[in-house]
Amino acid sequence: MINYSLIALGAVVAAIGWFWRKSALARFRAEPSPKNKKNKAWSTVLLVAGLWDFTVELLQAIFGTKKAEKFAVSIWASRVQVGSFSLSTTVIVTWVVMGVLLVLAILFRVLVVPKMTDKPRGVQNFVELAIESIRKYTKSNAGDQGDVLPCYLFCLAAFMLGCAVVELFGCRAPTSDITMTFSLAMITFVMVNYYGIKRKGVRGRLKSMAQPTPVVFPIKIITDIAEPVSLACRLFGNMLGGMIVMDLLYFALRNAAVGVPSILGLYFNVFHPLIQIFIFITLTLTYINEASE
Repeated sequence: MINYSLIALGAVVAAIGWFWRKSALARFRAEPSPKNKKNKAWSTVLLVAGLWDFTVELLQAIFGTKKAEKFAVSIWASRVQVGSFSLSTTVIVTWVVMGVLLVLAILFRVLVVPKMTDKPRGVQNFVELAIESIRKYTKSNAGDQGDVLPCYLFCLAAFMLGCAVVELFGCRAPTSDITMTFSLAMITFVMVNYYGIKRKGVRGRLKSMAQPTPVVFPIKIITDIAEPVSLACRLFGNMLGGMIVMDLLYFALRNAAVGVPSILGLYFNVFHPLIQIFIFITLTLTYINEASE
């Protein structure tokens, strides 16, 4: 009976908020004063609160109340048995992300590329802007390294963003697994030394690590080894932290976890990963520039 009373209360509050907001909007259009603006804002809050309470209580009445669970977070991703193989969910989700990106790339090649013209328009404008921006950013941070490096960074950004977005569908992001972040960092490590040797040669690369005095050579070796470790741990820590915050939010709200996690998820699963992608790419370019200058 309590649930039905709260459902009715939520409906009443939402109705009051709706009529109040309708009246406040009319007054605000006629006289956009601070008082009418404040009434419009508070009526919107009341409407949203009423709808939220109504939705939460209605879902509990239909599906029942969720039992309290012990909060636990695993650093390692869970494993799934596929035939005689034990696969990490990180591997499976990574395959899915790569499959989706591959399908999108094929569709882009078949549907968009043939329609490109000398005078860009529509999607072509966006694509050319994105390519030009990443080329300029690469050149400003790592000099002229050809077309391969911008292409790799663009693919890396798309892959990392895809790994983050899967959290919106209830899956653990592969980038919250230290094995994945360390793999990406090792690619950066290989590319740093590749471009350093390409620009200076093996002897020149080793000689540059002994500048300005041979005493710093061991320190430079340790620094080079520490770079992928730092990259991997930074990305892993930030992505795992975002996942823990979302899990804590679901744990705290329990049955009331309606709407609020979705809004915050846009930050922790989209905006926050974009920041981490930018940092990872920037550090990669910085390390490559240091090795090749």
